Amino acid sequence: MSTVKIRIPMPLRSYTDGAEEVEVAGTTVGEALQALGRRHEGLLPRVLGPDGELRQFVNVFIAGRNVRSLSGLATPVSDGDVLSIVPAVAGGGDAAFSRASD
Repeated sequence: MSTVKIRIPMPLRSYTDGAEEVEVAGTTVGEALQALGRRHEGLLPRVLGPDGELRQFVNVFIAGRNVRSLSGLATPVSDGDVLSIVPAVAGGGDAAFSRASD
């Protein structure tokens, strides 16, 4: 298992008690996000849809690259990697993290 940091955007920080970054363990982006969700209830449904995939208006970056252009949630992570959860511009702010589309 690798230890990675996940940068949390402002609209989701209410789920992390205001933390801008959370350190989790995992071997892939998906495992890291699942670990984040276990630690911070209510956050994961804002990032992943009911199908377990990234929501349409949510992007995750690793080393400046969108994981969608890599192997998606199966993208491997290494110790010290930093993941950034970023709402897509088209979704706009909090709308990107809404559960209304469920």
